[in-house]
Amino acid sequence: MCGIVGYTGCKSAKDILIEGLRRLEYRGYDSAGIALQNEGALTCVRRVGKVAGLAQAVEHLDNPGTCGIGHTRWATHGVPSERNAHPHCSCDGNIALVHNGIIENYAELREELIGRGHVFKSETDTEVIAHLVEEAYKGDLLAAVRTACARLVGTYGLAVVCAQEPGHIVVTRRDSPIVLAHGDEGSFVASDIIAVIEASRDVIVLGDEQYAVMTPEGIDCFDAEGAPIDPEIMHVDWDVDVAEKGGYPDFMLKEIHEQPRVVRNTLAGRMTDKGLHIDEFNLSLEELNLIDRVYVIACGTSYHAGLIAKQLIEGWARIPTEVEVASEFRYRNPIITPSTLVVAVSQSGETADTLAAIRDARIKGARVFGITNVVGSPVARESDGVIYTKANKEIAVASTKSFLGQVVSLTLLAMLLAQSKGKLTVGQIRILFRELADTAEQIERILQDTTSIDQAAMACKDATSALFIGRGVGSAICYEGALKLKEISYLHAEAYPAGEMKHGPIALLQKGFPVIAVATQSPVYDKVISNIQESKTRGAMVIAIATEGDEEIAHIADYVIYIPKVRDCFSPITATVPLQLFARSIAIARGCNVDQPRNLAKSVTVE
Repeated sequence: MCGIVGYTGCKSAKDILIEGLRRLEYRGYDSAGIALQNEGALTCVRRVGKVAGLAQAVEHLDNPGTCGIGHTRWATHGVPSERNAHPHCSCDGNIALVHNGIIENYAELREELIGRGHVFKSETDTEVIAHLVEEAYKGDLLAAVRTACARLVGTYGLAVVCAQEPGHIVVTRRDSPIVLAHGDEGSFVASDIIAVIEASRDVIVLGDEQYAVMTPEGIDCFDAEGAPIDPEIMHVDWDVDVAEKGGYPDFMLKEIHEQPRVVRNTLAGRMTDKGLHIDEFNLSLEELNLIDRVYVIACGTSYHAGLIAKQLIEGWARIPTEVEVASEFRYRNPIITPSTLVVAVSQSGETADTLAAIRDARIKGARVFGITNVVGSPVARESDGVIYTKANKEIAVASTKSFLGQVVSLTLLAMLLAQSKGKLTVGQIRILFRELADTAEQIERILQDTTSIDQAAMACKDATSALFIGRGVGSAICYEGALKLKEISYLHAEAYPAGEMKHGPIALLQKGFPVIAVATQSPVYDKVISNIQESKTRGAMVIAIATEGDEEIAHIADYVIYIPKVRDCFSPITATVPLQLFARSIAIARGCNVDQPRNLAKSVTVE
């Protein structure tokens, strides 16, 4: 994995491929390459590092052709190196392909192919596919790719070219996203809409084990048996300028500042005279009333949104709720019945572990509901209903606006469940909804002056470790704050419920050790203050996130970051924002790339 592009048409393929790869840089990668088809031959160029290095390497290519494929790789099998970078070629050099996913039986296939005389040049699982296609090729690339894919166990998104079939690209997928588009200048393929949107706003979303043959004149689609099909078409209504920084120094800051709009857009049209209504939820209030258990399954930042949802669902709807790491959920035989609701949370809607967990849950009879940012994504298609977070495209690898959209969406879900159970009246929900909507304006107030956040960050920039502490929903916010700091500044950080400090973590404290405390006004405020004092007496430097008007905490903490007063259940929305800015400020001070942190990819589409 991580990013695929392809083009065939009337323009220079080299330039279009490089631009497409640049648009996919936000996903994270360690190497990049392109294969160009021209005059009965293939030219393959690969480089370790950024797309800029690849662009320089291909700048002076003569007659680069009008058909080709490209890839940004995030290493899974084989270290980051030029020989492991994509595209990968067959022994005779006539077949080249790019691949997202993992081939689970590659070792067995590799041994078999070596036994038949194939010579491998990389350590990757992908290369076996090139050799399988080479063996199967008898003048029909589509047939050869279908034959090769029949041997594969695992996941794949593939784009394949052959020197003997000018202007043709064969594309297929299994559990790895692929979209295609045709415009005036030719046909395009990519693993992400953002790389093809300029060609057309109507894109083909290729289904699992479907195939496409791209030519300059158009795109033909086929099912697994090779029969022609009419593909699913999706209209894209967001603009390409979401991929531009718009005057901000980095995408992360731009996306943090977009969060008030995300809150407003996610809530728009959800409140009616009869109460909360979510059109996309394909279950009636009567069916919702039968739900007696909820699992929230997610990974990374989305998991932290789930921790917040647990407290809201149990507090308002009184339904037992568990939050599970998606990669563990499917392997532990959870208790699932037809009255179980599984809520799958994924920014991209294509997270491999989350998708696998959804499928297992459905087999066991659960209702499945998705929370995602991507219309038409696999999570959306495979769920009984969905709430779209309406964050538009998020470019920075570290999630900010998508996380806030998830929290707002899960808050709506908790209200809906409480409404269906009769635990909250329409009047109570209306009050809560109004206060939830007010958080958009409160975030704008936080963003107006970040001086205190930057000052606290400068005091911590040379630290080697940090602790985040809080209680209640504050502890869930801390997990997200610690993750953001680790992701983009490479400063080690951990989060704990504040009451756990005396059970081990307090041993870490010494003079100047950063402790970031979420200490907003709440029923457990006094307890958090006590934990802050424990930290101070052991020499810690305390940075507190506190409610405006709290003068007491200013006498205890070294730095105080004030945020507007909100109901405790909505504090995750407002308190998260200064923690995002805090992490970014430290990362900038440490010279880190906040948009593309090392070793990370935007979407994890393999297990």
